[in-house]
Amino acid sequence: MHNAQLLAAQVVAKVLSGRNLNQALDEARQPDFTPQQRGIMQDLSYGTLRWLSRLQALLSALLDRPLDDERVHYLLLVALYQLEYSKNASHAVVDHAVQAAATLNKPWVKGLVNGVLRNFLRQRETLNQNLSQKPSIQLAYPQWWVNKLQKQYPDDWEAMLKVGNQHPPMTLRINIRKTKRNDYLQQLMKEGIDAHLVGEFGLILEKPLPVEKLPGFSQGLLSVQDLGAQFAAPMLDVKAEMRVLDACSAPGGKAAHLLELADIELLALDSDEMRLQKVSGTLQRLGLKARVKAGDAAKPETWWNGVPFDRILADVPCTASGIVRRHPDIKWLRREADIASFCAQQNAILHSLWSTLAKGGKLLYATCSVFEEENHQQIQAFLASTADAKTLNLWEGLGQSGQLLPCDEHDGFFYALIQKM
Repeated sequence: MHNAQLLAAQVVAKVLSGRNLNQALDEARQPDFTPQQRGIMQDLSYGTLRWLSRLQALLSALLDRPLDDERVHYLLLVALYQLEYSKNASHAVVDHAVQAAATLNKPWVKGLVNGVLRNFLRQRETLNQNLSQKPSIQLAYPQWWVNKLQKQYPDDWEAMLKVGNQHPPMTLRINIRKTKRNDYLQQLMKEGIDAHLVGEFGLILEKPLPVEKLPGFSQGLLSVQDLGAQFAAPMLDVKAEMRVLDACSAPGGKAAHLLELADIELLALDSDEMRLQKVSGTLQRLGLKARVKAGDAAKPETWWNGVPFDRILADVPCTASGIVRRHPDIKWLRREADIASFCAQQNAILHSLWSTLAKGGKLLYATCSVFEEENHQQIQAFLASTADAKTLNLWEGLGQSGQLLPCDEHDGFFYALIQKM
């Protein structure tokens, strides 16, 4: 049997060397894994990355000097995550970690792993009391990230950081072309699946489930989509026969939602041909049709036929700082310097797409970020340099700012609706 702790340790190590978490998980999965084994490895990887800097501080306090073998270092981080945050029996966690250590072919490792973990259990209360009170340690974020949120959200920064360490809700969006939301809720109840209504099109499951266990998923009755992301399509106010562009479409959730709302002529564009396969697969499962094309949103001359669009969704590349509870690797892969790079890319896309928008048309600028540089400041700069652009009021449930802060029900998003005069 594969040791989930050891495989999770390998995943964490790859992420901290610069690898995307999903890629690292795919590389670590074994052909003979059961769904339960895959789930355990994923939970250990996510949890360790979620609390990484706190776990590192605890491990440092337990060691006299840094470990020479990084495999042992990451194995101990994973085991500490289990002891501190999971419901697993402590003795079982320690025993499995010692068994994993035995496979590393170093005689001293078993005793060290056993001693460190048992020492943690004996001193847990004291260790936690002595741990630095800095939010970057207690809440497990890079210091620059904490500093930025404290400055930009002086009243909300701590709550935002805490939400980012929660397990995200599993939110569904009903395909209104195929069923009604209340009917689907009744269907879930009949099958013993608890859920409650949220937003205009959504349901939140009380307990997450694999999609294959959701009735009607393969038949296109629903999609999995965060509530915050579900706000995008309705704000564009699409009507039948409109020409609509989803400029950064993959993996296709917002494109599908637009098509569910009206019989539009949609172009789903993305620069990543591999990710466009997900868009096509999503549309096929939901019974929807669109043109799917590879192209750089910042270079419309390479893909645009010159006929203006009535609506454009510009869900631009960003730091993804609003969705860290779904992607905890982002906290450790992002650097503060990355923000300027993303801002330059966003600016280029925004100005380029503006030339493809019809007079009187609307463009919805969207990010899954909470950093003001990518959001308010980006839009203010665009309006200052674009004479024929004006912002419109957003859907009232979103508030005046356009900034959705992460909370129990949804992730962090930003929206700005701009009209060409």
